[in-house]
Amino acid sequence: MTITGVHHAQITIPVGTEEQARHYYCHLLGLPEVEKPDSLKGRGGFWLQVGDRQVHVGVEDGFERTSTKAHLAYQVTDLSSWKQKLEAHNFSILDGIPIPGYDRFETRDPFGNRLEFIQPLT
Repeated sequence: MTITGVHHAQITIPVGTEEQARHYYCHLLGLPEVEKPDSLKGRGGFWLQVGDRQVHVGVEDGFERTSTKAHLAYQVTDLSSWKQKLEAHNFSILDGIPIPGYDRFETRDPFGNRLEFIQPLT
């Protein structure tokens, strides 16, 4: 009996903001949307493909996203270009605490979810 990996992670957005979230995640970040199974379509939200994993964007009201340290970390290439792109779209960039072997920064999506962008040092 072994855990063999992480299948997906989920973040939440406020009810009724799916189109704004699609604009951010699919258009600005360039993540492809994956069709949800018919049995789950009525629950709102949508799914994204991120490399060989998925991020499920669910809907949930009554939760203050800006008060949590919970986050997803996207491993990227060309970290400085990601920083410039997000700044050009008026997203604040926060420096993360350094960790050995990586360069990184943090930001918040339009709903307050904490995101980390991380790149291995060469």
